[in-house]
Parts: sequence; C-alpha cells; structure tokens
Amino acid sequence: MNLYVIVEGRRTEKRVYPAWFNHLVPDLIRVSWPHEVEKNNYFLFNGNGYPALLHNHLKNSIDEVNELGNFDYLVLVLDVDESTIKGRIQEVNSFIVEQELKLNHAELIIIPQNRCIETWFLGNKKIFKQNPQDPDLLDYVKFYNVQENDPEEMGIYQGFNSFSQFHEAYCTKFLRERNIRYSKNRPNGVLDKDYLESLISRNKETEHIQSFKRLIDFLEHVNTNMQ
Repeated sequence: MNLYVIVEGRRTEKRVYPAWFNHLVPDLIRVSWPHEVEKNNYFLFNGNGYPALLHNHLKNSIDEVNELGNFDYLVLVLDVDESTIKGRIQEVNSFIVEQELKLNHAELIIIPQNRCIETWFLGNKKIFKQNPQDPDLLDYVKFYNVQENDPEEMGIYQGFNSFSQFHEAYCTKFLRERNIRYSKNRPNGVLDKDYLESLISRNKETEHIQSFKRLIDFLEHVNTNMQ
C-alpha cells in the first residue's frame, strides 16, 4: 500500500501528517522521493497553498504517479476556507475534467479540512480550560464555545478576515492557556498521540469534526489493507 500525499499547508501539515501517520499507520514508512517507493511507503510534500496546489502541482503529480505505477492512492489535503466541503471537492474534480487529467491505476482521495487544520485542533476537550485568563480567549469562547459546539460550525469573529485566520488565532490562544506555544512553524502539542486520540474520541462521542473523520476512516482503511 503506497500513498502519494499533497498537503496544502506550507508549514503545519507537513509536520502534523507525518506524526499522525506514524501514530495511526506505524508500518507506513515515509520516503524522500517518489521513485523510492516500494511497499507500504508514502511520499508527502506541500503544494504551497490553494489554488496553487492545483495549477502548479497536480498535473505533474498525476503524471508522476502514472509513470511510476506503484502508488495506490493520490491524496490531496485541502482547507475548505470560505467554501464548503462539497464545493471544494467539486472544484478539484472540475479542474481534473477541464485539464483532461486521468489517474491510470491510483485512486484519488480528497481530504477537506473544514475550515482548516486548526479547526480540528479545537476539538480537543481535554485542552479546553473552563476558566481561561486570556481576555481575547474569553471573548472567543463567549462568541463560540468549541467545547460544547462543533468547531467546524464556528463562524468568524469581528476583526478577522477569514475563517482560517480566526480559527488559527482561537487555537493559538486555546493552546497557550495550557502553556503550549503553538505556531504554524512549530505546531507543538498537536503532534502528540494523546492529542490525536482526544480528537478521535471527540468525533466518536459527538459526531463533531466530521471532515476529520474522513482522514481517520481513510487511514484505518490503509492500515487494515496493509496487514
């Protein structure tokens, strides 16, 4: 079972996904270059944002996957941002049709991060502090309590220009309250296995962060089919 993975994020995802893959599919080994793939390997690189990922990388990646012939899946990890899950997936599929792109053997898997990966991180109930001290965080919690409500349904707080911008700010304050210094370049805390397991538990208990479940279901499938 071999995966060719393109993540949208320039910084965070390229650190988070290898850590999470190691926790959930420990026998899947990362390689540095696609031609090094043999058995139970994955290759991962970042597509430098959306839609650059489509216009600058997808065609070449599909050509490479077709040429090598030993990948089972081409996986695209994309933020939903101001779109919707359905809308973002349709954009990718429409681009593929318009450009007449075709995977010969591998299957395309699209993992939409609704709204962004920090939205998922906000699903950790263990991290949520009942009485935060940071005044900004207090305002964010009053606006939308991510412990009680689905982080994927959260809107935009005043002063922010996008879902992702606000959700990242909320996440940074949320983690800092537990003395975890999170940044895009250094996503501390969220790489840990117990953090990941808390997100999985949140989804199972509440059915929140459903786009996150797409990732977990896919990796469970990969892990099962590697046995």
